[in-house]
Amino acid sequence: MDQAHKDHNVREGFVKVPGGNIWYRIVGAGKKGIPLLTVHGGPGAPHQYLNPLKALANQRPVIFYDQLGCGRSDRPEDSSLWTVERFTEELDILRNTLNLEKVHLLGQSWGSMLAVEYMLRKKPTGVRSLILSGPYLSSPLWAKDQRYWIEQLPQKTRQTILECETNKDFTNPDYQDAVMEFYRHHLCRMDPWPSELMESMEGMGMEVYQYMWGPSEFTMTGTLTEADLTPQLHLLDLPVLLTCGEFDEARPQTVAYFQSLIPGAQMHSFPGASHSHLLEQPQRVQRTLRSFLRSTDS
Repeated sequence: MDQAHKDHNVREGFVKVPGGNIWYRIVGAGKKGIPLLTVHGGPGAPHQYLNPLKALANQRPVIFYDQLGCGRSDRPEDSSLWTVERFTEELDILRNTLNLEKVHLLGQSWGSMLAVEYMLRKKPTGVRSLILSGPYLSSPLWAKDQRYWIEQLPQKTRQTILECETNKDFTNPDYQDAVMEFYRHHLCRMDPWPSELMESMEGMGMEVYQYMWGPSEFTMTGTLTEADLTPQLHLLDLPVLLTCGEFDEARPQTVAYFQSLIPGAQMHSFPGASHSHLLEQPQRVQRTLRSFLRSTDS
C-alpha cells in the first residue's frame, strides 16, 4: 500500500511482513541518486530520531521505516516474532517491495547489527555501501563499554545501579534516575532532548526492547545477550563507514576494533558527541555521510 503525501517528494505506506504490517516513508522520492535505506535502533526505537537524515534527500531518496512492534507499525503480542531472523527477513521484504535494486544501507545502534546480519545472511546484490552509526555488533563488547562508562559516574549512582541489578529491582525510582543520568552522558548530551528523540521514546516498543534487550541500555537480560558478529565481520566485502561520538555507548575504541576487522572500512568519531551524534552534530555528520555516499555511488 502506497500513498502520496501532501509534499509530492514524500511517499509513505505499509508493507506486509511476517507478523503484520510495517510503516515506511520515502523522502526525496523523485530524486535520481541511489537511495539510502535507514535502519533504526532499539530494538523497538522508531525512526523519528533519524529524521535529521532527511537533509540528504536533496540528492537521493531517503527511506525510513518502523520495525514491527514499534512506532506506526503493527504491534502484535507474540514474542516469537522478536528474532534477528525475522527482523532480517522484514528488511529484505521492505527492500524488495520498494524495488531498491541499488541502495545504501545505514544502520544505527541495533540497526547496525540488523544491517550486517542482512548482508551476511541474505548476501544481497546491489548494496553499494554500509554506514554503521553508533554500532552495536557484539553484546559482550557492548556490555564491557557500558561498564566502563558506569565506572565514570559518581559513586552513589554506581552503587544504585549495582544494587538494583543484583536485586533485579528495575522499577525502583533510584534505578530509573541512574538510567537517566547515564543517558544524559552517553545516549544524548543535548539539554533538553530534541523533539525527534522524545517522539522515538514515546513510540518505543517496550515489549520488543525488554524481550530482546533488557530494562536499560546497560542492563542486558534479553535474547540478544550473547549476540556477537565480530567473528564474521571480515566477510563484509563492500565499502563500510563506522561513525560514533566521543562519549558514545559504542566507545570509539571498540568501534576502531570493529573497523580493524572489516576490510577497507573507514571510521569517523565526532568530538563532544554521544550515541545520538546524528542529532547532536547534524551538519558535521551529514557532511561526512554525503562525502562517503558520493564516493561509493559509482
